Amino acid sequence: MAIEPLTLNRISGVLILSAIVLALIAANSPLAEIYAKVHHAPIRIGLVPYQIDAPLIVWINQGLMTFFFVLVGVEIKQELVAGHLSTLRKAALPAIAALGGMIVPALIYIAFAAFEGDAVRGWAIPMATDIALALALLSLLGNRVPVGLKVFLMALAIFDDLGAVAIIAFFYGEEVHTLPLMLAALTFAAMVGLNRVGQAKPLPLAMLGAILWLALFQSGIEAALAGVLIAAVVPNEAKHDDSNPPLLRIQQLLHPWASLLIVPIFGFFNAGVTIEIETLQNVTGGVSLGVFFGLFLGKQIGVLGATWCAVKLRIGVLPPGVGFRHIYGAGLLAGVGFTMGLFVTALAFDVAALAASARLAILIGSTLSAVVGLAVLRFAQGKHEERISRRQRDAI
Repeated sequence: MAIEPLTLNRISGVLILSAIVLALIAANSPLAEIYAKVHHAPIRIGLVPYQIDAPLIVWINQGLMTFFFVLVGVEIKQELVAGHLSTLRKAALPAIAALGGMIVPALIYIAFAAFEGDAVRGWAIPMATDIALALALLSLLGNRVPVGLKVFLMALAIFDDLGAVAIIAFFYGEEVHTLPLMLAALTFAAMVGLNRVGQAKPLPLAMLGAILWLALFQSGIEAALAGVLIAAVVPNEAKHDDSNPPLLRIQQLLHPWASLLIVPIFGFFNAGVTIEIETLQNVTGGVSLGVFFGLFLGKQIGVLGATWCAVKLRIGVLPPGVGFRHIYGAGLLAGVGFTMGLFVTALAFDVAALAASARLAILIGSTLSAVVGLAVLRFAQGKHEERISRRQRDAI
């Protein structure tokens, strides 16, 4: 029996938050040693000499998360092809809001960490919004939130994801190896070719997708991004009128798995911050302050400021029933940067102390953004309903 998207988002939000709490307990209890051993347990896949030997956390972040990025790519493609972002007018406002919500947090982070050496590598950590958690939080307000605001936040988060994918690809790869990268390019070209001639069937795409992932892994580029490239070549049209498009079928298949299993597992193995004296001492360091203020202040300032400018310049129009109080609340919820933030942290820092500081700041900044964002939206909607009631009374 299929789960309704609204219910799925709520369950996913509870599971993700539970995974964070369990990870913190495991990392700061007698279970810490077991947690660390499982976290770094070596796993070998393949045959000698063609095998990959990597710890469990690498397989989760670069292997399991590939399926999450397939879902991200599918959602982006659907909205760009036939959804809320299919026309320039529809896409303009959330795209500009997302841009502001990426630039301002990055600048705030750089202002705090610019003079701390390797710390500056984390500039992209506070830039991305966790689309699953943000929408799950918004769903807690139910029908009290205008539908237009839900569409706006979803579109903003999609543009955020698109920007995060591009940043990860260009700025957070390791030393690039030419031959595997050439193989990845040829493999992707073959996938595009199959799509163009109408032969993009599941088995060939899956086989080529596996080769693409392996080539990216060996090239030094983040292998999980293979998921976005795979989604880009999945057909968006059904061959028969009585069947769903392959893109929609993949979304329906992956959404429950990604929401209920993949992201919570990722969260559990990435949110385990050991709160030691060194971690607490670094709370006032550039990484912690940059991530915290980037998420909590940078997102709300960037989203609200960019949206206000776009509306005043008549580049975009606010959705029906949505005011700037709602946009402010959405900007706060955009500061919930859990999944992508932790993902970028794992790529940005090799130094354990810096990574721990960033993860703790992500948890604190995201939590505060969520609490204040929900309060602002609840207050904004109350004012909106009060104005409607007053107009109805005046009409009588």
